Amino acid sequence: MNASIDPTTRRVALVQIASPADESREARIERVDQLLRRYPGVDLFVLPELWSAGYFSFDHYDELAETLDGPTVAMGRRVARDLGASIHLGSIIERGSDGALHNTAVLIDETGRIAQTYRKIHVFGYQSLESELLTPGSSLSVVPGPLGLTAGTTCYDLRFPGLWQELSARGAEAVIVPAAWPAARREHWCLLTQARAVEHQLWVLACNACGSQGEADAPVQLGGFSRVVDPSGRVVAECGDGEEVLVVDLDPGRVAEVRTEFPVIADRLSTGDYAALSTDVGAETD
Repeated sequence: MNASIDPTTRRVALVQIASPADESREARIERVDQLLRRYPGVDLFVLPELWSAGYFSFDHYDELAETLDGPTVAMGRRVARDLGASIHLGSIIERGSDGALHNTAVLIDETGRIAQTYRKIHVFGYQSLESELLTPGSSLSVVPGPLGLTAGTTCYDLRFPGLWQELSARGAEAVIVPAAWPAARREHWCLLTQARAVEHQLWVLACNACGSQGEADAPVQLGGFSRVVDPSGRVVAECGDGEEVLVVDLDPGRVAEVRTEFPVIADRLSTGDYAALSTDVGAETD
């Protein structure tokens, strides 16, 4: 892990990029390789969802699918080792050993080792073919990272608070959210990233795609506005709607401070405890 200027902080970079249709995957991977190398001293890079393939390239998912030994992850491993930085690669279209395709997020540590993979659980179906083409994941994990115990979710997962409660119950102090969230629903993106941080008193590192994707006759404008939200729900830093690398220094100790000052996590019941509550309506009888 790199030493930041202030030894108590960690330097995080959200890499908000576009995936234009006229740029090949190979060219985009090389472009991102060179882009990351311009930021020595960063402890953690975060990229958007399916940036190398392009989220809306549904007709090409099969040909663009790769394994964890494929070109996107291989690039991330090289750059992580060379810079001594952790890299959350956003996600790739992963072809599993059984041939099924998944939307798989990959976290690489500063030695170039894959520290965590997460197959997106809530695959998206609204004006999207993701749910038809990809198989949902079936596991959740929390691993050590530059900001403490770290979990990954992907895009649509922001809308499911039960998933987030389980992650915080498993000890998550930071959740990374790569996304390809459309501009048409940007208000939801802003609302939900802050709500999840407030509810669970953790860092939310949300890196969205930007630019236009999809078919030429029906393009989708991605929302941008990648953002870092602190455990109190404050937006520490935020991108605009174009390509940008947002670099910010964060204090890993902030989670403990917020949770001690305002002990929501300590007061919260488990999902099982809530489900076990009586259904008695408490109404007067006639």
